[in-house]
Amino acid sequence: MNVYPTRRAVVLMALGAPLALAVAVAAPGLWIAAAAWIVLTVGLMVADVVLAPPPRRLALRADLPATMGAGRSGSARVRLAFEGAAPRRVELAVGEDERLAVSPRRQDVTLSAGRAEAELTLSPRRRGRGRLEGLWARWRGPLGLVWLQRHETPEQAIAVTPDVEGVKQQALQLFARNAPIGSKVLRESGEGSDFHALKEFQTGMDLGDVDWKSSARRQKLVGREYRTERNHHVVLAIDTGRLMSSPAAGLPRLDRAINAALLLAFVSLKMGDRAGLFAFDSRPRLASGMASGPQAFPLLQKLAAGLDYTTEETNFTLGLTALSGGLDRRAMVVVFTDFVDSTSAELMIENLSRLMRTHLVLFVVFRDEELERLAEAEPNVVEDMSRAVIADGLLRQREAVVTRLRRLGAQIVDAPAEGLGPALLNAYLDVKRRGLV
Repeated sequence: MNVYPTRRAVVLMALGAPLALAVAVAAPGLWIAAAAWIVLTVGLMVADVVLAPPPRRLALRADLPATMGAGRSGSARVRLAFEGAAPRRVELAVGEDERLAVSPRRQDVTLSAGRAEAELTLSPRRRGRGRLEGLWARWRGPLGLVWLQRHETPEQAIAVTPDVEGVKQQALQLFARNAPIGSKVLRESGEGSDFHALKEFQTGMDLGDVDWKSSARRQKLVGREYRTERNHHVVLAIDTGRLMSSPAAGLPRLDRAINAALLLAFVSLKMGDRAGLFAFDSRPRLASGMASGPQAFPLLQKLAAGLDYTTEETNFTLGLTALSGGLDRRAMVVVFTDFVDSTSAELMIENLSRLMRTHLVLFVVFRDEELERLAEAEPNVVEDMSRAVIADGLLRQREAVVTRLRRLGAQIVDAPAEGLGPALLNAYLDVKRRGLV
């Protein structure tokens, strides 16, 4: 039983000190009578414990979800049930670990007929197995002199996985909006576009699509109609190195990358392309090979969930060379990585330029909103000015790296962390429209 005094009991005990001192000064022979106040206070506290509902009569249980997606909040319930007499109010506290944030961590719960339920909001911080480190419920005795407390540690762990539910919702919304791509013919043509049929020339069609020979035979203008090619190879290359463990809008960059990669994989598989997953840091960690059809998505989901956080530096030479060696035809390679400055990015640029000789590279830039805020903040002291100058310098270096990659032929996806998935999907759809693969 966990019992300790309330503030009221401490104040009551303290009030006896001046009385004891006065008795000791006025009648030293009666000093022992001053201790009666302490005995009385302790007796009242013991009576409060006896009259209060004991902790053993409280059943304290948490109803937790089995799985949660990283970055997607969910709810949980804590149930309290007293056997027999019960207090009117209970204070509830919840402990959190490094993978789960709990809100509210403390709350007052009003009981009705000895029972109550408390709502909690769980917000996953990182993938893995998250737990509630403890549940604490405490209540006062009827005299308000003691706290009685019950502590339980939930055994159930919550599996924090990539946010597949959010990925599917985003994919279905965006895919429905762009459903004509791949299922209906398009007027856009370009390298790699798939010829579909001839049709009478209409206003708005590109003059380059006019089939002059067929027009001469039919004695009217006839244009070529194209549709987007299918069966492209889409490789999702994810850097799992040290820098990708740093947070972006409350989630590690690695989790942001995985969610965006799964969104693109879901849509590309739906549209008839083949998708594969590749992960690397100091060495290659995962190479799934190419998969086709929507039924392959759970496999990619499972493989992505197994990508762990590391503290190792990324070896772009080894990783991207291994990636290039495993591709037997031209592919769209989506690279999720991060860099600190232009100097540390030199090896990355060099190896990406080799990859771009054969393949189309979509380079995903994690926009550093924290640096942007520091650079744009109004300086109030000298330190603010120093931070703004350093942040502006780092942003300029990042922009220089992105500009170099763009000039080398990479397609750049630059978006805030929370809007990374839709921005990547729009870039993928644009590539298909333009027939760049």
